[in-house]
Amino acid sequence: MVGIGILGSGFISDQYVDGLQDVRNAQLVANYSRSMERAIDFAERWKGPWGPIPRQYDDIEALCADPAVDLVIIALPNEIHVEAVRLAARHGKGIICTKPLARTGPEAKQILDIVDETGVWAAYAECSVFSPNIVKAYDMVKAGGIGELLTMRAREGHSGPHAPHFWDAETAGGGALLDMGCHTVESARHFFGKDNPVTEVWAWGATMVHGDKTTAEDVATAILKFAGGQVATVESSWIEKGGMQLRHEFVGTEGRLYTDSSATPVWGFVQNPVGYLVEKSDAETGWVYPVPEEARAYGFSQQFRHFVTAFEQGVEPDETFEDGYIVNCILDACYRSMKTGVWEPVVL
Repeated sequence: MVGIGILGSGFISDQYVDGLQDVRNAQLVANYSRSMERAIDFAERWKGPWGPIPRQYDDIEALCADPAVDLVIIALPNEIHVEAVRLAARHGKGIICTKPLARTGPEAKQILDIVDETGVWAAYAECSVFSPNIVKAYDMVKAGGIGELLTMRAREGHSGPHAPHFWDAETAGGGALLDMGCHTVESARHFFGKDNPVTEVWAWGATMVHGDKTTAEDVATAILKFAGGQVATVESSWIEKGGMQLRHEFVGTEGRLYTDSSATPVWGFVQNPVGYLVEKSDAETGWVYPVPEEARAYGFSQQFRHFVTAFEQGVEPDETFEDGYIVNCILDACYRSMKTGVWEPVVL
């Protein structure tokens, strides 16, 4: 049984712990928040199949030093990732870090160097490629169903972040493109092949709606060119009301595929609130579109089952810190293109 310690008590931590309930070879043994009150509240909320979470911490290193913790999940704001990885690695723990790995390519390289130098096991928590819809589409593409894959168009959008730290562009490192584009950039690498690098990018971004909250882009479009000649278009948005948009379109020489991870078999008109419906739903009454089993629909359960098993077996996971580093470098090139207005090379 792998002992899990989770750093964070916000929205993504809730999603992660929900997903961890499906991992039979893992037990949540410790959790951290900046305040002990929030740590205790989180532990009370998540009395999973493992029972009550035994220990709460308000100090990151103390959790990392806990001998019952084998694997640390970092579910913290972007600016804390480097230090959290450093502390977990110092104590020889395996590490799973949420997306994006870092705020910039150079910062991601610091993280990559830490795990390379210490030799600890590490995984990059990019849930998109574990989502059941994406897994099915990937299998169909690899089976040759649509011939040679030529283009991908992906869109991830909602009405804006749930926590204040996302809106601080300088601290967070970017806006909608960094926050949401990291998902779809990695989807593109997954489908077109990680041995087929993105060579150059073009990107546009603007602050169209949320200028009162942020100087970051709240909408962005990026085009990625691959060495093999394929093209991916990535759209990221914090300006869309009415819930999540998680769509992919794939075009090949002999067909096309579509996925919609936010589609739901449940919808209806309600006049009274019924509680949580879906991430960024923006409305509690009227026409509503709840997504059942969100942690499974978005791939959180599947990614943690894969990661914990890979850690237990001592093998490399499908998503590594090197993948996270490359995604950051691609996004860096996109931000340069936003400023210059021209195609920019991806520099690793």
